[in-house]
Amino acid sequence: MNLRYITKYVALAFLCALQWTAIYAQDEAAEDQEESSSPGVVVDEIIAKVDNYIILKSELENTYINYLANGNPATSDARCRILAQLISQKLMVAKAEIDSVIVTDEEVDGNLDRRMQMILSQYGGSAEQLEQYYGKTVEELQADLRDQVKEQLVVQRMQETITADIKITPSEVKKFFGKIAQDSLPYFSTEVEVAQIVKIPEVGEVQIDAAKKKLSEIRRKVLAGEAEFEAMAKEFSQDPGSAKYGGNLGFAQRGMMAPEFEASALKLKPGEISAPFTTQFGVHIVQLIERRGNEYNSRHILISAEPSEEDMEIGYEYLDSLRSVIIADSISFTKAAKEYSDDMYTAGSGGFFTDNNEGIRVSSEELDPVIFFALDSMQIGDISKPIKFRTDNGKQAIRILYYKSKVKPHQANLKDDWQKIQAAALNEKKNRAINKWFNGARDDVFISIDEEYNYCGILN
Repeated sequence: MNLRYITKYVALAFLCALQWTAIYAQDEAAEDQEESSSPGVVVDEIIAKVDNYIILKSELENTYINYLANGNPATSDARCRILAQLISQKLMVAKAEIDSVIVTDEEVDGNLDRRMQMILSQYGGSAEQLEQYYGKTVEELQADLRDQVKEQLVVQRMQETITADIKITPSEVKKFFGKIAQDSLPYFSTEVEVAQIVKIPEVGEVQIDAAKKKLSEIRRKVLAGEAEFEAMAKEFSQDPGSAKYGGNLGFAQRGMMAPEFEASALKLKPGEISAPFTTQFGVHIVQLIERRGNEYNSRHILISAEPSEEDMEIGYEYLDSLRSVIIADSISFTKAAKEYSDDMYTAGSGGFFTDNNEGIRVSSEELDPVIFFALDSMQIGDISKPIKFRTDNGKQAIRILYYKSKVKPHQANLKDDWQKIQAAALNEKKNRAINKWFNGARDDVFISIDEEYNYCGILN
């Protein structure tokens, strides 16, 4: 196989899976007319086989569409590289069977659930919107995607097996960097090392009781026939994803919603409305619409109880005291973040924001603008006074920032960019190992490619 086409980026197939599902849902009614092939419609056919695994033309084309949508250039060999990646993926799956590399059903189901939750979040958490767009139930979409998820996990497991013992030495990193032409070295913008410790103030009972009282009155009106649940949700619910749809969440599988929400919803009979209850998102009432097996359809009204000024002041004083302890060298900022920060995304890295390689030096262009402007008034080594902000999910919170370092814009070099260069060198070494494995493994399976793609030279 032409080695320049084999890379580790086999996840491209899954990126197009939902889009592929949608296209087939839309085209299913016109299936009998496909032979006449209107513009823009891919007439499906098998273009490659690896043992018992096939690659369809639609799979290649939709992966290519996704490739372009991600901002990649439409080069002359892009389709060839993608087809080679798809063949590489199928070969790994076929070899996994031969070598007894196993991915359990529990791993597949867990990964699929997490991916579906991420997909649902793009539709405001509404299964109904997702189902309306794709023309299938969540359960049907999961069934469609399950094979792709399993295949991705098998490929990942095979890659991990192939590259498990690969390490990179400092001399190899230097040699890798030395082979890069001077005019090809990347130019990095300003980079910083910034950490945070976050405190999310607890909402006082007064605010929670006020929210419950308001929701109890809404519930009374709906039960008395004085108002419609959906109208009340549109007027009062503070859930931006479902309020405009009358609070409707669509069908959800067990385990997808907050535990308190699910427990309250599944205690109800269809049509019943729960008493107010709290979750991490605020105070809710929920109405069960329908239940079928492990799925249930519901609508809700959410009031996000806000912390009072007193609640915020308690959080402010807490972080201000912690800041004083850190400045006095009684505890490091990193240790304090791991032990006391309420932000689970940065606490594990000692409060530091990280890049894609888990490095703690990040481009200032990728920072939240609020943090970027806060750094303008700080010196290297400073720890800020507590600052109020809102989290990504809209909660009021307070944080202190630690400005550890700043690297000015520069061309890549070993002194300033060792971690990035080391990661690139290791990745290149792993790719070489996968290429070598591929050349040996291809003789263990049957591979055929439609002659239409002979120009790619994939089997040369």
